Parts: sequence; structure tokens; C-alpha cells
Amino acid sequence: MFQTFESATFPEQGPPRLARLRGWMQQQKLNGFIVPRADRHQGEYVAPCDERLSWLTGFTGSAGFACILDSSAGIFVDGRYRLQVCEQVAEEFTPVHWPETTLHEWLVGHAAPGAMIGFDPWLHTVEQIETLRIGLEGSGISLVACSNGVDAIWTDRPAPPNAPAWSHPPHLCGDAAEDKTRRLGAAIAAQAAQTAVITLPDSLCWLLNLRGSDVPRTPIVHCFGLLSANGEVTLFGEEVKFADVALPETVTLAPWDAFPRYLIDLTDTVLIEPASLPQAAFDALSAGHAQILRGLDPCSLPKACKTRTELDGCRAAHLRDGAAMVRFLAWFDSADTSRLSEIDIVTQLESCRAATNLLHDISFDTISGSGPHGAVVHYRVTEKSNRPLDPDSLLLVDSGAQYQDGTTDITRTLPIGNPSLGMRQAFTRVLKGMIAISHLRFPKGLAGRDIDAIARAPLWAAGLDYDHGTGHGVGSFLSVHEGPQRLSRAGNVPLQQGMILSNEPGYYRSGAFGIRIENLITVIEAEPLPGGDDRAMLAFETLTFAPIDLRLVDATLLTDDEKTWLNAYHTEVYAKLAPLIEPETAHWLAGATRSI
Repeated sequence: MFQTFESATFPEQGPPRLARLRGWMQQQKLNGFIVPRADRHQGEYVAPCDERLSWLTGFTGSAGFACILDSSAGIFVDGRYRLQVCEQVAEEFTPVHWPETTLHEWLVGHAAPGAMIGFDPWLHTVEQIETLRIGLEGSGISLVACSNGVDAIWTDRPAPPNAPAWSHPPHLCGDAAEDKTRRLGAAIAAQAAQTAVITLPDSLCWLLNLRGSDVPRTPIVHCFGLLSANGEVTLFGEEVKFADVALPETVTLAPWDAFPRYLIDLTDTVLIEPASLPQAAFDALSAGHAQILRGLDPCSLPKACKTRTELDGCRAAHLRDGAAMVRFLAWFDSADTSRLSEIDIVTQLESCRAATNLLHDISFDTISGSGPHGAVVHYRVTEKSNRPLDPDSLLLVDSGAQYQDGTTDITRTLPIGNPSLGMRQAFTRVLKGMIAISHLRFPKGLAGRDIDAIARAPLWAAGLDYDHGTGHGVGSFLSVHEGPQRLSRAGNVPLQQGMILSNEPGYYRSGAFGIRIENLITVIEAEPLPGGDDRAMLAFETLTFAPIDLRLVDATLLTDDEKTWLNAYHTEVYAKLAPLIEPETAHWLAGATRSI
């Protein structure tokens, strides 16, 4: 098993650790200290040694932060985690709805004028600190870059990861590392810059065709890099990790602790991404003689727009994963659900994927939420929280896999017994939103924020909504949550051919049930339509193939076009997956993909 079920944290651990951190703050003459979820690479997943937020507070979500003051402690979480945080933290920590309430607004309301708020400059980006400083102007509250207070009191902190990196073969990624560095170097030169600073490991792993095991679920190796306009790269990391990797001749390996010195020594124009560069790296650059040019990580868009080879691999991975999902769904349909628990669901699904003999890892901890746990958007079952499946309710299963040829992410909501009419109607409205995105045509140049509402409209019509984005970007044997593309109100990057996104509207009724339906999609050119304008249009190709449970569909709420899409999708599911599964499972699949 890749997934384990022990509770990583306990609420009662928080108060004594909070008291020790406040003791450290007093020694440092600080009135507050900010504890982010992020590590110095700003990744969603962090190594055990970087789990500072969960160690201090008990909150294990993948996004959020805490701000500890002398007499109050706020923990900031978005809509995905508002139920989870209340279950995981002690009452000494006060949940704050973020981003509706910003950190600077909260500080102005809770910290005294003249307060000194400490932060570790390696764990906060340039953009975050600048935004906070602007928000605090005129308040009398000051930010102080300092050492890390959590590290100072965390006496049994795990050691940093040191697993070896490996090369990702060209036949799976499409482009040689030398070609990528040369092409991106030319793009840097076109911006009149000589060097780009890259601190996101998934960017560097993509650029150099590397993979690693430094964090759970995402095959990256921790490193920083400097990419020159001539295509040369200086890579900063632990030398032992790269001992078995044949790096290109244009790549020079340097030790971690040399990174600030290299930054100070840079001259001419240096490209940085303020949204990902650590403040400490910016301070080192500013101490030298470089001219700083603000822009995007040069790997960001090229990484997001998958090559033909990557897309072909992704399609193959999704067919393999779809067959595993069908085996799981057929098992579930024949099982006595009164004897099953949430953990049973996770273990059975993982075993179906493992049976492919090509599973590298799961792409995130499987979400298996029965009844009220389904309303916890990113619920992670533990031995403590595990419960039997609720009768006459819903089971939300969100899962994914890491195969060397692709990363998958799929959510299906399944009936247990006889769900209510209200549940089925809510499910159908979520399905209508998913279908609307699936067959959408839209002009080139639109971003996720321009189409997010299309998925929500059927829910809005009934006075319903959900508190997360409609979709996120997905990497190629990299991060299951990849930027810069996203289908959400915050998605401001125009969608381009080859981008992979999730399409996952949902609905959650606190204390009762949760619904989400998710397929992955990729952006393609739309076919011209007779009589249409001569206007460049884009569309989506569906990558995920697995049946959507028809027992939860209220067909009276679907239009003829929506029924046509659903029937066509299920016809394709059967055609693609039936040859990959056993005859008895194919027989079950024929019924699960029947026309409505």
C-alpha cells in the first residue's frame, strides 16, 4: 500500500507547541510569527521535515498558513478545508476564512500598533511579502525577516530527504533536455535578460527530464536552478542525489549553500517570477549588481502545453487507469456495502491500480468520504476517522495515479443503498455542469476565469454552489496540481493547446453528503462549423474514461443535448475499456454504460 491511515497529528499536541513558539518569539522580541504550509520551493506537497504547519497546529491540508500572536493564533484556510480544520486543531487556534479575510486585514484587527511580525524569508515569496507590506502600510505593524521559530522548537524534526534522482526517458517526454534549455534560453534572451532564476522543482525536473522522490506522491527532486540565455544551467542541490544521473554537459551541479552567493554575484539582467521566488533569494539578488526583470518562470507555459509524446502517454495512462477504475466499480457494485468501510474502499482501489504492474505511486491520498465525510472536500480517512459506509447515502471517491507515461485524477460519486431524490437532483446538476465544460467551444485567448461560471450555472439555478475551483492543471508524471492553467475565478492565464486540466464541479452539504464528478480534459483546436465566423476556437478532448453512475441521474433534469453527450461518452467508455478487462467485468460495464 502507498496510502497509510494513521493520524499524522492530534489536536492536543498543538497548545504546548504553541506555548513553546511564543516563548521563542519573546526571546526574539517578536510579537508574532507567520507559519506557512509551503517549503522553500512553494510546492503543494512537502517533505516530512517541512511539515511545520501541521506539526504546530494539527492541520494537514495542502494549503493554508497560521499567524501566531502573543495572545491569539489564526489559521487561514480556504473553502476546501473549513470543515477539516475544525476537526484537526485545538480551540487555541482560530480558523480564518481565507482569502476572504487577508492576512494584513487580520493583523490590523488583532495585532497592536508597533507589533513586530517575524517570517522566514525562505518560505515566503516576493509577491506574498510585498502584498503583505503594502497591506500593513500605515498600521504601525512591521515585518521582520528572521530564522524559523518552528525549526527552533521542533527537536525531533525529520532529516531532509536524500533519495536518488533518476532520468525521465526522452521517449516519454518528447524533447531532450538540451533542446529545452536551448529553446528556453532563447526565450530569456528575447526578454533582454541573461539569466532566469528557477526555484520550482517541477519546472527544473521538466526542463532537465529528471524525476525524484523528495516529497510524497509527486516525483520531483528538490533543487534550485539558474538558466542562462545560452542554454546553460547551474543546478543547486545535494550532489549525492544526482550521482546516478547523466546530466547534460550544459548543466553544472553546485551545492545548496552556494545559491545565495551565486545570486549576489549575478550581473546584467535577471528574470524572476515574484509569485514563486523566495524573498531570501530576492534579497540576495538585491544585494548584488543585477538588474531585476519580473516575469514568469520560463518553464511554466512550455511545461503546461504538453508535447504530442506526453499527450499520447497521458491517453495510454488514462486507458490503463480507466480499466482499473472499472474493475473497482464492478467490485463495489457487487459488494455488501453494509460490511465496507472508507478504508476498504481505498485499499481495494489501490489494489486495482497496483494490478496494472505499472503503478509508480498514487498521485494523492485517495479521498473516500461516506455520507457527511463526503462534504469534507479534501477528506483523508484515518484509522481514527474511518467509518462504515452510510446506508442510503453517497460515497465520494477522488483518486489518481502516477504512471511513468502520465498522471491521472478522477472522481466518481457512488450510490449506497437508495439515495434521496434531493441527492440525485444535486448529482444531476453537478453532472450538467461537467457536461457543459466537456463540450464547450470557446474563442482563443479566454482564461479559466472566463468559463468557470459555465460549470456552476446549473447549480446556481437551484441556489447551490461549491467553494473550490472547477479545475486545476495536471502535469505529465509530475504534479497532479500544476499551474499556471486553471478553471477558476482566479485563472487568468489564457488556455492553450496541449494544456491538461481537471473538470470537477461539485456540491457539498455539510454534515450530510458530498458530490463531485471529475474527468481530465486537454485543450484542442475546435473543428470549424458550417456557417460559423472565421474565428479561432478551442475545445476540450476528454482524457478520462470510466462510467458515471446512472442510478444517480435524474434524466428529467437533462436536456436532449446533455443526454446525447452522456450516451456518446458512455459508448466511448465501453468501446475503449471493454477490450482491456475480463469478460464478466465487460458485461457489467455494458450495463453501466447503457443509453438513457
